[in-house]
Amino acid sequence: MGVMNQAFDSFLDLPENYEEIFDFLDEHYAKNRDPWGLDHKVIKAGVKMVWPLYKHYFRVRLFGAEKVKNHPYMVVANHTGQIAMDGALLYAAFLTQIHPPRVLRAMVERFIPTLPFFGNRVAECGAVLGDRQNCKQLIENGESLLVFPEGVRGVAKNTRQFYQVQTFSKGFYRMALIHHTPILPCAIIGCEEMYPYVYHPRWLAKNLGMPALPLSASMLLGPLGLLPLPSPVDIIIGDPIELPKELEVDSPDKEIEPHVAEIQAHIAEMVNTGLKNRRPFKERIGLPDQREI
Repeated sequence: MGVMNQAFDSFLDLPENYEEIFDFLDEHYAKNRDPWGLDHKVIKAGVKMVWPLYKHYFRVRLFGAEKVKNHPYMVVANHTGQIAMDGALLYAAFLTQIHPPRVLRAMVERFIPTLPFFGNRVAECGAVLGDRQNCKQLIENGESLLVFPEGVRGVAKNTRQFYQVQTFSKGFYRMALIHHTPILPCAIIGCEEMYPYVYHPRWLAKNLGMPALPLSASMLLGPLGLLPLPSPVDIIIGDPIELPKELEVDSPDKEIEPHVAEIQAHIAEMVNTGLKNRRPFKERIGLPDQREI
């Protein structure tokens, strides 16, 4: 019984640096009301909920934390998995395992704030509508941004397309050019396996007015099948990318597109390298092992 209690207590633990994290949240967000709705109390409660999942359920490994310096970045990552778990785990990594801690301000699409409950919750955790004005103000306030340039395309993939990085939009690069904010490329490995044998009926999603509608074989289990599988997750932080001084926010597309394509290719290469080094899980649930691609 004592062993079981000890295991249960360890599952409910907090990050070792939780005092530093909570002091950071109080110092930066308690005194002045955030104009976008961030609530430091909600984030504190979220740390207590997410950390056990981060550490014990998904067993996240973070590589490259030493590359993150104490100034604003635009964090750019592959969008992976069928739910927003990739964003939540990356957010948790920067809040709990980067020093000093930071809250990544996720740039979200227009449909997110309209979602019942979820829209308000992500705003309380720091998400904002991804437009230039919000980006400009946040960077000027010393905040770091989180962007998934694949958008919905990144998560609306069938099983055979797992880990195939989709085309990046150019909007994130233009936002970074407002203050020539360095781009921090990240690769997330492990979220695609959280739901096995996924199919996206795009015609049905369109008729229902939804951006995506992932269906998985696990859903045949009923409510239990909605729980993500405990796939181990790796987060890899690459070297910061400085933006060319000669480029401006309104530079022609033809001048910006090569830089966007280069970042997309770089993150795709990071994903492929991460797949070769990931911990085995996929083959255990009957899916092909992609570590050799």
